[in-house]
Amino acid sequence: MNRTEQLQDRYVKVGSVNTRYWQAGDSGSTVILLHGGGGYIELWKHNIFALAKHHCVYAFDMVGAGRSDKPDAKYTFDFMAQFTRDFMKTLEISKANLIGISAGGGVALTFTLNFPELVDRLILVGSAGLGKEINFLLRVTTLPGLDKLFSSPSRASIAMLCKQAVYDSKLITDELIEEFYQMARLPGAAEATLNVGRSNFNIWGQFNRAIAQKLHTIIAPTLIIWGRQDSMVPVAHAQNAIATIPNARLEIIEACGHWSPIEYPQKFNQLVLEFLSGIVGVLVQENQRSPIALNSRPPKIAS
Repeated sequence: MNRTEQLQDRYVKVGSVNTRYWQAGDSGSTVILLHGGGGYIELWKHNIFALAKHHCVYAFDMVGAGRSDKPDAKYTFDFMAQFTRDFMKTLEISKANLIGISAGGGVALTFTLNFPELVDRLILVGSAGLGKEINFLLRVTTLPGLDKLFSSPSRASIAMLCKQAVYDSKLITDELIEEFYQMARLPGAAEATLNVGRSNFNIWGQFNRAIAQKLHTIIAPTLIIWGRQDSMVPVAHAQNAIATIPNARLEIIEACGHWSPIEYPQKFNQLVLEFLSGIVGVLVQENQRSPIALNSRPPKIAS
């Protein structure tokens, strides 16, 4: 039996939005997993069980994504951060560690800025919101007149996008492509995914000035995880962020693209668990050459 079959799909009304979520683990601090644009909770299947051994973990399909409702709205990071706040309030979660990947990182950043008292620790993974530059394939989806092209996804187009997100294209299996395809065919899914893009970037790149201007105010201990070969969002964004976020550390994983939780799940889970434990020790980069002390800032990494 697939391990994810052991997880029960649960639904809760967050305001008027029927929201699908998973919950695993019943001890330790609370962790909330925020997937990226066009994503869904199954993308955390390599991580949720390892994290749930030590924490109470929630993963939910963001409003407009997966099997959650997809209202007609402007899917800005502020809108999705408020939805995350409402999700927590509905489930009576008073405080949490946030882990956000890609657009989910932009949501986690915005949430941390808007509701700092609700965040224990922040983990950003190939995060949106830290700079202007993003992959051309993402930017081109915002051009007028391309609605019909991108609102009718095919298995071939999904495979192309997924392969852009990883360093080793062999990780993009037929099973994963089919999973994405079936999610993309759900009513309103493609339109909502396009809406997320157009609400947060255009043909020139991300417009995230408000986030960038406030990074220095983040008080939560922050771990930034990035793939060295991320072709969707450049690693330079992470390198710039650690110079601005007061209590931030950076882990760069070699031979890794945009999806480190999928590409290197064991390494990713180890880094997250060590960071959440708060124990003074050593985090070791994937290449094993540069140990980073948990109780100190990392050396600045050259671009």
